Amino acid sequence: MAKKSIDNGLFESSRLILKEHKVAWLTQQEQILEKKIPVLDGRELEQIHRTLIDSYNRRLRIRITVFDPIEDKVYEGIVSTINTYLREIKLVWGKGDYKFIDIEKIISVRI
Repeated sequence: MAKKSIDNGLFESSRLILKEHKVAWLTQQEQILEKKIPVLDGRELEQIHRTLIDSYNRRLRIRITVFDPIEDKVYEGIVSTINTYLREIKLVWGKGDYKFIDIEKIISVRI
């Protein structure tokens, strides 16, 4: 007990973090880490669209980089569906494995 009463030891040993404070701190840290979606010029967008259409028509395997605020995601597969109304594609990479990807969030596409 003698150590706790020296140099503010009593208060230092009994720190508590409220759940609300922890959630607020974690939210603030996520906002600091978040990044903004890059703005692509016309040539880059045209190249992305052309590669997506080539993958759909010729069944070419492509690698797509999709924007994510924390860390970009990379998917590899074949475009099986292009939905122009919803502006999304269906990327298939195995038997029964697929993902719908928003075209607006695609950063780059490589064959």
